[in-house]
Amino acid sequence: MSEQIFTTKDADKEFKYKELLPQIYALISEEPDLIANMANVSAALKYVFDFLWVGFYLKKDDELVLGPFQGPIACTRIRKGKGVCGTAWEQQKTQIVPDVDKFPGHIACSSLSRSEIVVPLFFEGRFAAVLDIDSDKTDTFDEVDKKYLEELCMHIL
Repeated sequence: MSEQIFTTKDADKEFKYKELLPQIYALISEEPDLIANMANVSAALKYVFDFLWVGFYLKKDDELVLGPFQGPIACTRIRKGKGVCGTAWEQQKTQIVPDVDKFPGHIACSSLSRSEIVVPLFFEGRFAAVLDIDSDKTDTFDEVDKKYLEELCMHIL
């Protein structure tokens, strides 16, 4: 297992995901600790794509609670149905937000955030967490991100 991530810097987004995901799978495949794996996934995604914020919120009782992340400080707790993360939990599907200022009820943990994608994670068929990624640019996320991030999230829990 390598603790370094290698990607082609000038490649398009899809090519970067195709290079990155097998490396992440190798990195987390032999580590049983969920928090360690989430920390490494966050670091790898932030490093390769230079996103503003990458991290996880874990479902604990009736809230999402901040987990491992990379980036500026973040909101600690989010209720179901609140903000993009709470909406992903409530609807149990990926949320792509091209402009967070146009998302009703957006929770502004950082004023630098302009767009966001949130992918729900399931364990044994039940909602367990979300992967939340913010960009400091509008229109950052699309179906390419959705496809590869959803695939990645199926391997984390």
